[in-house]
Amino acid sequence: MATKTLMSIEEYDALPEKEGVKYELNEGELIIVAPSPRLLHNRARDRLGLKLATFVEEHKLGEVTMETDFKLSEGVIRIPDVAFVRADRVRGIDPRQRIEGAPDLAVEVVSTHDDPDGLVLKVQQYLRSGTRAVWVLYPEARMAYIYKPGERPEIREPGQNLEATEILPGFSTPLAEIFVSEF
Repeated sequence: MATKTLMSIEEYDALPEKEGVKYELNEGELIIVAPSPRLLHNRARDRLGLKLATFVEEHKLGEVTMETDFKLSEGVIRIPDVAFVRADRVRGIDPRQRIEGAPDLAVEVVSTHDDPDGLVLKVQQYLRSGTRAVWVLYPEARMAYIYKPGERPEIREPGQNLEATEILPGFSTPLAEIFVSEF
């Protein structure tokens, strides 16, 4: 049986930066994030990120980030495709440092290279660390799964909206505006 070599946060921080290479830390295990996502993935991420950022800025609710490191717990660093952090928490964040703690909302956009078991683990890690909702978007199927602590996942299908009334009161966007496949 092979043993895993676990990495500390300090060792993770010392990794060299390489163009096009992103890392996550999964309970001490280094994960090299798969190759850059394709246009379908990026389009969904960017469209949702822009809608969230515009809404959050207009209502002064906090900060929306894309592909930012979050230290969820000791040995776990994740980089959600899109994340929202409430204003009261943003004030205490040093923008030059990794964000300590979980985002209030984490969004993962599924790509063809994503491992389903790894995705489930990632959702669990967000929720255990205090994330109030995780949206997992499936651009190919044009669907979204919404996870909240202690609740069954909700599924949003074409023709339905994404919203998180308890986190972002008043925000709602049709899935059709996120999953645009043609111009």
